[in-house]
Amino acid sequence: MSEAGTMADDGAAIGGGRAHSRARRLSIEGLNKWFGSNHVVKDLSISVEPSEFLVLLGPSGCGKTTALRIIAGLEQADSGQVLLGDTDVTNELPKYRDIAMVFQSYALYPHKTVAENIGFPLKVRGLKPDERAEAVRDAAAQVHMEELLERYPRQLSGGQRQRVALARAIVRRPSAFLMDEPLSNLDAKLRGYMRAELKHMQHELGVTTVYVTHDQVEAMTLAHRVAIMDEGALQQIGTPREVYDNPANLFVAGFMGSPPMNFIRGSIENGRFESGGGVGVPLEGEGVGGGTAAVMGFRPEDAEVADPGTGLFDTTVYAAELTGDVTLVTVALGGDTSLAIKMPKEYDVDFDRNVAVRFPLERGFLFDAASGERLSARFAVPPGAA
Repeated sequence: MSEAGTMADDGAAIGGGRAHSRARRLSIEGLNKWFGSNHVVKDLSISVEPSEFLVLLGPSGCGKTTALRIIAGLEQADSGQVLLGDTDVTNELPKYRDIAMVFQSYALYPHKTVAENIGFPLKVRGLKPDERAEAVRDAAAQVHMEELLERYPRQLSGGQRQRVALARAIVRRPSAFLMDEPLSNLDAKLRGYMRAELKHMQHELGVTTVYVTHDQVEAMTLAHRVAIMDEGALQQIGTPREVYDNPANLFVAGFMGSPPMNFIRGSIENGRFESGGGVGVPLEGEGVGGGTAAVMGFRPEDAEVADPGTGLFDTTVYAAELTGDVTLVTVALGGDTSLAIKMPKEYDVDFDRNVAVRFPLERGFLFDAASGERLSARFAVPPGAA
């Protein structure tokens, strides 16, 4: 697993952002959590650098929210440690952890104004009213809510309520932020806008941040690094580009990307990848012997539709959809295998037309069908090929 983009010292900025004076490294070491016989977090170890924006990504039920709640102190780990800087906070109550959490549901007090909601953590701490009011104004300004301080949550849009929740976290000036799918209740347009706002805000504040989502677009656009989980276990960690361009296994390859990576199942026979769909490609490197069930993978944007007989294999067009910036062509490759290919938006093709599919072989992937792990064998690129 890659640990791209890490740093040596607490307080150093990451990703070109500002270093928050209180930003500290957040480390989770060997976390395990069971609910009855269900092992929901499995020996999870991740170090989040000072001022880093790390996204925990995975499907529903993969353990990412449970891991976040353990970091926050809302769940107790069965084993493992949570450290903030050099301080072990594993058994500390949430209020003593110097960590602020933003929930999916906003968790605002409906009977309190925006100002009262933002300032509530400072009121609990016993801060004087004038100091509290100044801190509330500063936090509200950072999320562009300074004109709405006297309103109540019922008078706000979903995006505005989320800004209040963010301001309430900001006002504490914590060492770390935890965010549990904070944009999932917003519509698509507002979600895109708030992603940009969140990324800029975290860059400006420089607070160590762990953000949980099942949305790989959020992960790709927000994160300095992405930690991908499945069935409670860490699958891969690295920069968004690293995990997209060099997936460690079938799960990561299929989870990252929209549409996801295309897969063709087959086997390695006599130094070639062979599939029942008429795909046959020579291999090079280690592990190119016979009898291994394997999976070929390639990204929709790396492939193109061509005239029959001019590609890696021939197939038929199942559907073509203009999505705005591209035409998404779906082709059928025997049985129940379908493949997605991104073509220019001007491209037009008839249903059931015979076509070929091709992609640069150096951009193809090969996985072990049984374990899902990436294989070291490569597709042999013909001499002189572009």
